Amino acid sequence: MSGFFATLWDMLRPPARVAEQKVADTKTAETQVVEPKVAREVASSPRRKRAKRSEKAPTKAERFEAIARVQLERYAIRVRKWRRGMTGIAWYVTYADGRVQRLIEAPRPKTEMSLAILLHEVGHHAIGFNTYKPRCLEEYHAWQYAFRAMAEHGVEITEPVKRRYDASMRYAIGKATRRGIKAIPEELRAFVEQRV
Repeated sequence: MSGFFATLWDMLRPPARVAEQKVADTKTAETQVVEPKVAREVASSPRRKRAKRSEKAPTKAERFEAIARVQLERYAIRVRKWRRGMTGIAWYVTYADGRVQRLIEAPRPKTEMSLAILLHEVGHHAIGFNTYKPRCLEEYHAWQYAFRAMAEHGVEITEPVKRRYDASMRYAIGKATRRGIKAIPEELRAFVEQRV
């Protein structure tokens, strides 16, 4: 019985026969041919299917989520809430010990539009709050940041995104005008001319 582990069945057989059986099993294993049916089963095993799936290119939503992750980590921003609609907000909280927590609410980045809105909110943190005055100028620069980030990651700025940008800027300028803005910044004059 040296050279292999004996099972209970092997112990019940006479020793000479056990040795013969082991030799016969070894020869059978060496000459055994795998049937095509078995080969097909191996090829379609769940592990093999998973490997094929992972070789596929990521979906648009997966790609956009990866872009969002990079941008959020770059500025240490936490998403407080994923919004269902195509709106967003950015703010920060400063604690007594000096820590700053950067927060946004935005839609999950599944389309060019939702990605642009998320990146616009990230843009507020990237450029810094109150860096640009008046507020409508900050909106402009947050959009410019979003467009640069989209271009950096090879994402097309679609016509609906451009229309949203245009509407957003006209709204921001209108709000500034109602609040008594004295002069429209040079970068925003094109939007004022569109309103006339």
